[in-house]
Amino acid sequence: MRAKTILLLACAALLAACNSVPRISPEAELTSPDGTMKMTFGMDHKGTPYYWLECDGKDVLRPSRLGFEMRGAVKATEITYDGAQPGKEDAQPPFSLSEDFDITGFETDSFDETWEPVWGEESQIRNHYNELLVHLSKDGGDRLLDIRFRLFDDGLGFRYEFPAGQKESYLCIKEELTEFAMADDAVCWWIPGDYDTQEYEYTECRISEIGQHFRDKMRGNSSQTLFSHSGIQTSVQMHMQGGLWVNIHEAALVDFPCMHLDADCSNFTFRAWLTPDAQGYKGNVQTPAVSPWRTVQVARSAEEQLASRLVLNLNEPCAIEDVSWIHPVKYMGVWWEMIAGASSWNYTDDFQSVKLGVTDYSATKPNGRHGANNQKVRDYIDFAAANGFDAVLVEGWNIGWEDWANCDKDYVFDFLTPYPDFDIEALNNYAHSKGIRLVMHHETSSSPRNYERHLEAAYSLMNRYGYDAVKSGYVGDILPQGMYHYNQWMVNHYLYCITEAARHHIMVNAHEAVRPTGLCRTWPNLIGNESAMGTEYQVFGGITPGHTAILPFTRLNGGPMDYTPGIFEPNLKEWCGNDSWVNSTICGQLALYVTMYSPLQMAADTPEHYSRFPDAFQFIKDVAVDWQESRYLLADPMHYLVIARKAKDDGQWFCGGVTDGEKRTFSIPLNFLEEGRFEATVYTDAPDAHFRNNPQAYNINKVEVSAADSIEVTMAPGGGFAISFKAL
Repeated sequence: MRAKTILLLACAALLAACNSVPRISPEAELTSPDGTMKMTFGMDHKGTPYYWLECDGKDVLRPSRLGFEMRGAVKATEITYDGAQPGKEDAQPPFSLSEDFDITGFETDSFDETWEPVWGEESQIRNHYNELLVHLSKDGGDRLLDIRFRLFDDGLGFRYEFPAGQKESYLCIKEELTEFAMADDAVCWWIPGDYDTQEYEYTECRISEIGQHFRDKMRGNSSQTLFSHSGIQTSVQMHMQGGLWVNIHEAALVDFPCMHLDADCSNFTFRAWLTPDAQGYKGNVQTPAVSPWRTVQVARSAEEQLASRLVLNLNEPCAIEDVSWIHPVKYMGVWWEMIAGASSWNYTDDFQSVKLGVTDYSATKPNGRHGANNQKVRDYIDFAAANGFDAVLVEGWNIGWEDWANCDKDYVFDFLTPYPDFDIEALNNYAHSKGIRLVMHHETSSSPRNYERHLEAAYSLMNRYGYDAVKSGYVGDILPQGMYHYNQWMVNHYLYCITEAARHHIMVNAHEAVRPTGLCRTWPNLIGNESAMGTEYQVFGGITPGHTAILPFTRLNGGPMDYTPGIFEPNLKEWCGNDSWVNSTICGQLALYVTMYSPLQMAADTPEHYSRFPDAFQFIKDVAVDWQESRYLLADPMHYLVIARKAKDDGQWFCGGVTDGEKRTFSIPLNFLEEGRFEATVYTDAPDAHFRNNPQAYNINKVEVSAADSIEVTMAPGGGFAISFKAL
């Protein structure tokens, strides 16, 4: 009897579970151009739209919900007297844009083009997809929603479109309900969901384990807002049990909040989680409008994922008619010594509080540690010019650094007035005489309103003195209070700065801004972003080796990163009294110029440190920053990475590899080379090298090779290798 009762209970539980699964009717199918992927669109009996995805006959996504929960009004207008104080509430209740829909039509299309990026990992990119547009209607046509799907050979992109002609022209999003219901408990590489920063190390675990490991890699930041114990950020890389590699991100983030994901760990399902505004709402829409694309990249190997250009392809073509002024940049900078603590951004220690226009810097005592002084900048210019660089970044040149951070101060910088020991005109003239341009620095201290007030004057100052690139920064909590780095208001601010910069023929490298979503295709003057944990964290306690072997799968999926590589002196204590250690060998640093793509590449260490290792520094001088072709040879996220690239200008090949904390030996096939013989200059870790115990030990060998050969390389723990090829 007991066994029979247990069996009946089990059957009842199974029946209940089956009844809880929505009955979804397939309504339309979309296949990829090569026929290997299929997306199905369907509706359940409640009129709720769903989609699901297959690749090579394997499930990638189970039926996943689509739609929104909308606020009933764009603002509260109904005065209430129920509480201790009078208040306001919405006059209309929230409404659903996720159920009670009718399908009013389908449209299909196909597209195939090859386009040429202004700069990139290759000189040509194919954009080939099949498209399905679904028209939905409810409430007798008062409310409309379109969903556009594009299926490529390497994945799916879809977006919501809010047509004109419906009941409300102005909408406010309460929640986005989009789901990504994974077919199995995939291994994923992720960072914690945060409205203000992506500066975390990655965790590797299964989806079911995200909640257990949420705090494993947690560390402090000057601006940090977590939203869930199971919240993560995109781009998130996954490896499914069935063997497929899947990546979830978004493309073309314009006039919309940044999307995060909240994981239902027990069901292996992610739900879109938008960054809210100060009131907690998640975006305003004026019809007609579109959301960013939600992207699901699918690959058969890790190397294939790195070659995907789906995110770029979902962005609009270049909006700048004349791009002749946009160019790759290899630069140095008066920066690392400030980050590490060897010098300072601020000019004086006399004040803990300054007011621009009131504080008289000419009457203050210099602290003797100010990095951006005339002689120091000239020394950097001389070194950069002598070694073939294009530019020198100078931070801390302008007044206001004495109380710039974490003070909730609106008028912190004017972006115009130099410190007394920085002669902006003379230094620019000197740089130009040496064939060098200075790179401007605009730290906003997360006061975007102040920056926008000064933006036209600041960009005009750059034009006056010959600057053509700016590094901007957004350290600290966003002002006005209650806003976040990644909400709609700030997303619009970042794009406004980029479009205004384009009017002034200025290239932008934005730090602490929202992570890239391929907008560099549309606005190629966006030549760099940080938006992840970069080299600077080596001075804040260090970065675990392997971090640079995951970033190309995740952060770089949406665009290049100004990672600031090239640190040759890891012993910060001996150099400047900093207790941190740079967890990399010299060869591990050289490799990053190949593995971490960016058209804006910095040699981040000081001239003094490079002068001690001129033979290793030669690779940084030689390596290209713009590419005709890229080959992804070996990859295992967060463990190792080997990439070869062919320079766009002269066709020279370079190869680089990085590893985690494990020693690894690989035989690298050279079948990417053309016919003929080549001299390979091979930079490898010495046999006894180690990122902690012997990081500056390396060997340099020259060997004659052809495409039929292989080169065996050994990477030390925390190390790497680099190779340059010269045709004979």
